Amino acid sequence: MSVLGLRLAGPLQSWGASARFTRRTTESAPTKSAVIGMLAAAAGIERGDDTSLAPLADLRFAVRIDQPGTRLRDFQTAHHGASGKSMPLSERFYLADAVFVAAVEGDPTLLAGLHAALRNPVYAPFLGRRSCPPAQPVDLGLHDGTSLLQVLSEVPWQASAWYRRQYRDRADIELTVLREADNEEAEFADTFRDQPISYAAEHRRHAPRAVVSDSVRLTVPSAGQLPRHDPFDALTEESA
Repeated sequence: MSVLGLRLAGPLQSWGASARFTRRTTESAPTKSAVIGMLAAAAGIERGDDTSLAPLADLRFAVRIDQPGTRLRDFQTAHHGASGKSMPLSERFYLADAVFVAAVEGDPTLLAGLHAALRNPVYAPFLGRRSCPPAQPVDLGLHDGTSLLQVLSEVPWQASAWYRRQYRDRADIELTVLREADNEEAEFADTFRDQPISYAAEHRRHAPRAVVSDSVRLTVPSAGQLPRHDPFDALTEESA
């Protein structure tokens, strides 16, 4: 088996698992449906091509929460394209300043193709919505002969430098991982309805997916090295 790692970071992200009327929410971490959709778009798989989608949907998925971000609410207005009539005011929710490391596990040949597609995508990746582009390249490399949890235990902490400063006096940090449950864990797992079946506009379909919460412990990259900011240092230098 191989594992493809993805860095999902940007000013705004939105990982909606449900939408009712004018309220569009976001989950606190990327959904499998959105990440598989990103990979399918990079590979040029069109909406409604369920046959080509199926091997991607079968990939095992996990996500590590490196920087949880802050939930943000926005209000949007729209007008009907034909009549020009105002549509109801809608609420849209986002995650601001969040960073995640996602990973998919499966057939090495399939993942090698998706890895190449990420580097030269047919359709540009976005973080849940087209208005949310990634701040950096998504690709975190292809890892052969390994597992989801092992990769998420080895990929360095991806949080922003400003976020890491609050942990500068610690040697390591424990991060939450949400991963697909094994068969023996399914009874005790949470259920997310984000297993993609079809992205066709006329009949989008998703199945339930069993998810368990795990954790990994990583070294803080800049532990003991990040500079401390003391405004009184300027006075000391001036008096000297």
